[in-house]
Amino acid sequence: MKPLEILLYAVCLSIVLKGGITAELKTQFHILSEFVVYTWSLAFVNLLLCQGSLNGFGIRPRTSMGLLGILFSPFLHGNWEHLVANTIPFFTLGWFVMIGGISNFFIVTTFAVLIRGLGLWLFGRPNSVYIGASGVIFGYLGFLLLRSYFQTDSLSIVLTTIVGFLYGRQLWGIFPIEEGVAWDGHLFGLISGVLAAGFLDTFKVMFPV
Repeated sequence: MKPLEILLYAVCLSIVLKGGITAELKTQFHILSEFVVYTWSLAFVNLLLCQGSLNGFGIRPRTSMGLLGILFSPFLHGNWEHLVANTIPFFTLGWFVMIGGISNFFIVTTFAVLIRGLGLWLFGRPNSVYIGASGVIFGYLGFLLLRSYFQTDSLSIVLTTIVGFLYGRQLWGIFPIEEGVAWDGHLFGLISGVLAAGFLDTFKVMFPV
C-alpha cells in the first residue's frame, strides 16, 4: 500500500469519526505539521550546512553527552532517504494516536522519546550513535496495537485493527535481522508505546489537560 493511500485513510477516518473537517482536525494537522517542519528544517541545517555533524548529538550509550541525545536524536537523520522514510509513518501513526485526543499524542510522544531514549542509553550497543524518529514511530505503533487491550471502546478496537493491517509487518523491525537498522531502538520504542497504552488513563488523571 502506498504511503499517500495510508495518509488518505488517516484523513478520512478522522473526518468520519469527528463528523467533518472540524477545528480539532485542523489543530491536529497543525501540530503534526509543526513537528515535520521542525524536523525537516533541522535536517536542512544538519545535512546541507553541517555535513551531518549534528548527528554526533544522538544517543551515545552510557556517556554523559549521550544523555542529551535522548531529546535530540528523534529529530536527527543520517540522510534524506532516512528522513523521508520516517516522515510519512510519523505523520500517519501520529494522527491515529491523536484521533483519540490531542493529549494522547503528547503523552505517547513523551513516553516514546524518554523511555526509548533511556533504554538505548542504558542498554544500547557500545560505540554506537542512535538517531532518527523510528523509535518514536514504533512507540505510536505499540500504543495503537495495544490500546484496545486496555481500553475496549469501539474507537480503540477500530484503530488497532486498521494499524495492525497497515503496519503489522513492521514489527519485524524489532529483531536484528537487517544490517544497519537500529532494531534495539525499535524494540524500546515499541515497549514505550505499550507502557503508554497501559498508563495513559493514569497520566490523564494525574496531569489533566
